[in-house]
Order: sequence, then C-alpha cells, then structure tokens
Amino acid sequence: MHLAILVTNTDTSAFAQEHPKDAEKFADLIHLARPDWPTTAFQIHAGEFPADITKFDGVMITGSPASTRSELPWIAPLLELIRDMNRAKQPLFGACFGHQAIALALGGAVASNPCGWVHGLISNQMTARPEWAQDLPQQTDLYGSHSEYVAQLPEQAQETATSSGLNAGFRIGTHIWTSQHHPEMSHHFITALTEEMKQSLGTDGYVQALKGLRQHSDQAPFAESLARFFEQTR
Repeated sequence: MHLAILVTNTDTSAFAQEHPKDAEKFADLIHLARPDWPTTAFQIHAGEFPADITKFDGVMITGSPASTRSELPWIAPLLELIRDMNRAKQPLFGACFGHQAIALALGGAVASNPCGWVHGLISNQMTARPEWAQDLPQQTDLYGSHSEYVAQLPEQAQETATSSGLNAGFRIGTHIWTSQHHPEMSHHFITALTEEMKQSLGTDGYVQALKGLRQHSDQAPFAESLARFFEQTR
C-alpha cells in the first residue's frame, strides 16, 4: 500500500535539525510492520499539498508544535482536505496534532489540556477495541507530548482510548483512526526531547517524565495495528 504522510511539524529549531524528521519517523513506524510499503511525504505546514490525495491507499497526519486553533494559513486547507477524505471514506490516521485536526475538521472541539503539559510515556486505556487493534494491550503505553486535547468528539466518532480520563483516540467507521499520542517517536527521541523541554516541563514534570521513560512504549504492536487498519479498508 502506498501511504501519504502529511507533515504538519513547524519546528525548525537546532534540536529538530539534529533528529529524524516526521516524514522519516512515520515511514519508520509503518515499516516496523510492513517494510515494503512506499510512503510519500508532503510538507503541509509549508503549503505543499498533494495534487490528488485519492491516488494514495491511505494517509497519515503528523504531530506539530502548532495549535490546530492558531489559524495559520495552511490549517484551513488541511481541515477542508480532511473533510474531503472523510466524505470519500479514504483511510486516514492522525497522531497528536493530526488527531486534533481531524476532530476539529469534522465538528469536534479542541481545548487546552487541564493537566497542562502531558509528556513522557503515557498510559492509554482502550475503551473500544477496533477490529484492527484486537492485539493491543488493554493498557497501551505510548510516548506523548502535548498541551491541548480533543474536548469534544465529532458527532459520528466513537472513542477508542482515554488517558487520565480525557479522550486519547477515536474512530469514525472503519476509515478514520486517531491517537492523541506519538506512536512514531522512538525511545531515543522522546528522551532527547525531554531534556530539550526540561524548563517547559518544570521540575515535577521533568522528573515524572524521566521516571516513566525507564520503560518503552508499545510501538511495535501499535505499528501492526496501524498496518491492519489500512489493510482492512481495501
């Protein structure tokens, strides 16, 4: 299957330049499960949109330090593209910013997280297990880093996961699946990001993140579930 990766990450810092870009991270994620699947990346944050999204077998929308509520010039066209993909029932997965953008595009709402920064290894409780995710553990641990969340789901959405009592993922039919967290992040990257964000996280947040990072995420089973999600839409 040929997947499009819609890159929304606006980070151009020295830190970002020292680490793999999101196009590579998301390609690596799906290649954990299906190493022969080709991917094509589009720098959505720079106004680079695919000429015909329907040529792809599936689409992944990345995370971003930008807010879906920021009214940056590329966000409105992205939300319209999401609505087009939903109408066509094109297979679509969104992580973090992508998860929030899909919710916002389809009638949901995004708000500041009442817990402040959520960062590190985050426990997700599966509340509804899609058929493609039957092998995910009931408590699925994923790396996360965000300060906003989906406060209201789109009307047609079904919640699939929660974290600290807040929404952490949803599905719409069998063609949309999302996660508030970052299945594409490696342990090496989230550890480096934790050091980079030490001041933003504060002492307690930093110490808590380091404690959680003694363990690794459920990246491999999530990658397999993601591959099955795209396969079941054929």
